[in-house]
Amino acid sequence: MSSGPGGGQADGRDGQEDGRSGWQQGGWQQGAQQGAPHPAKRRRPRYRALSPLREHLREAFWFAPLLTCVGAVLLAGFTDLLDREIFAEASAAEAADTLLSFSSAAKSVVSTVSSAMLTFIGVVFSISLVSLQMGASQFSPRVLRLYVRSRLIKATFATCLATFVYTLLVQLGYDDTSDPTRAVSVPIVSTVVALAMVMLSLALFVLYVQATMRLLRVPHVIDRVTRESLHVLQDYRWLAPELGPTPGAVPPGRVLLHEGRGGVLRDVNIRWLIRVARRHGTVLYQVPRIGDFIAPGTPTVVVVGGTPPRPRRITTALNVGVDRTMHQDLSFGFRQLVDIAIRALSPAINDPTTAVQAVDRIHQLLAVLAPVHLGELRHRDKDGAVRLVQPVPGWEATVDLAFTEIRICGAGQPQVTRRLAAALDDLLRITPEQRRAPLLLQRTLLERAVAASVPDEDDRAFALAPDRQGIG
Repeated sequence: MSSGPGGGQADGRDGQEDGRSGWQQGGWQQGAQQGAPHPAKRRRPRYRALSPLREHLREAFWFAPLLTCVGAVLLAGFTDLLDREIFAEASAAEAADTLLSFSSAAKSVVSTVSSAMLTFIGVVFSISLVSLQMGASQFSPRVLRLYVRSRLIKATFATCLATFVYTLLVQLGYDDTSDPTRAVSVPIVSTVVALAMVMLSLALFVLYVQATMRLLRVPHVIDRVTRESLHVLQDYRWLAPELGPTPGAVPPGRVLLHEGRGGVLRDVNIRWLIRVARRHGTVLYQVPRIGDFIAPGTPTVVVVGGTPPRPRRITTALNVGVDRTMHQDLSFGFRQLVDIAIRALSPAINDPTTAVQAVDRIHQLLAVLAPVHLGELRHRDKDGAVRLVQPVPGWEATVDLAFTEIRICGAGQPQVTRRLAAALDDLLRITPEQRRAPLLLQRTLLERAVAASVPDEDDRAFALAPDRQGIG
């Protein structure tokens, strides 16, 4: 469950005068102490908390067609009214015979469009189903969200369906008589609008085929996931975590349990939780991270100070669904890229080049995160008091997610191990000294995995030689 749209303002300070400087220079400056007044107003986060309705409509395939079909009904009534007005003026000017001479051709055109659109809809829907099947088998079930949430696919299907409904309604308004004294309208405007809708449907279909072909190509899917991940990191930038206590050190307090349905925690309505905490004079420490599965009875927040709110009020702010979303989830982009890589390394597919392309983007994301402080997000109210503390995956957990599974599955593939070695060496060069331990551990484990999988000494040396292309 979740509340409606609205993201809270994260007022944690990082000492920046310009919102971009800390990100570009590679680190966040020391902020003020927790709970201290916050004189400088921080920029409001760009994202909004997802509501169940908004998220459902983005993933539903029926809403856009239904909306366009309603529009087609209204458009058909409007054009029929215009046709009647035009015919009435022509009758008054004794030019009705001229309009009636176009009636037969107009009816033929609209009838042809109506029958062709039904076939066209079947073609679009069939292509969509085949794309979903191929995407799930070649990449990962997690990337199907790219197809389901595609606005272009929905717009193409909805426009074709609206054209079909419109032409059906236009045919219902035809006059069967050729007598000017008995006819009431000639579908001149309706025919022109029908032809315009056909042209729009054809243009969208061409774009739809092109977009579908791109989504069936591995580099474009990986690039799309990477760009979405960078947007999440950009939002995290405006929620700059303060340099404070060790993440996970939650003070003792009352634990509130989840009272809603079970599922994946997709999003948290930050503004709502800040309002609840301010009203009760408490600080809420969120227990599950975004992307965790929570069931009824799972701890959701630890209430420190003040009077605890009702658990139902906390549950209202949690958007729980059947799968993860990129919104507020720093790890989900890595999860998708890793899934693509290890599926490509499975014996059934055996495509190490795809795994290397996924490692390229993982390398890119980690390079962006390397100088950024990862810590708990402390959200403040309008008075500057901390009201909500959210856990965020740390640097070590992110590195483990990025490399562990690929290292294990690709230990016998020199193309993959060489690319992993190059990525780790590059990251070690740009990562601050205090954050190199997880990377050094992954480098050591990579050498062990290659030693266990490759018996020949020369092959082992070749497999561990850093190469940004793997093997050419």
